[in-house]
Amino acid sequence: MPRANSSVPRHRRHRKIVKQAKGYYGVRKSNFRAAKDAVERSLQFSYRDRRQKKRTIRSLWIVRINAAVREHGLNYSTFVNLLKNKNIMMNRKTLAYLAVNDKDAFDAIVKSVS
Repeated sequence: MPRANSSVPRHRRHRKIVKQAKGYYGVRKSNFRAAKDAVERSLQFSYRDRRQKKRTIRSLWIVRINAAVREHGLNYSTFVNLLKNKNIMMNRKTLAYLAVNDKDAFDAIVKSVS
């Protein structure tokens, strides 16, 4: 029985990696070894940053709420504490949206807790 080599599957694997490296600079876009390292590294960064994105977006919401609440003479931590004491269950995403896009509704919420 003749020996089968793995040239076609290997070329497909290599081509897949080099295709993922499209847009990279220099040898990283064409040389398989360099492209493989660059693609693996970029996949690690993208995995990490999908989790970090959630943290940064939440901190952005908190900054927006804090800025809007300071116009009423409060700060973020006291405002959130007042919300909890009044049993107003609104998440930070909604509060930040109201603070930026619907000032009247946010002002009503601040007046209801203070």
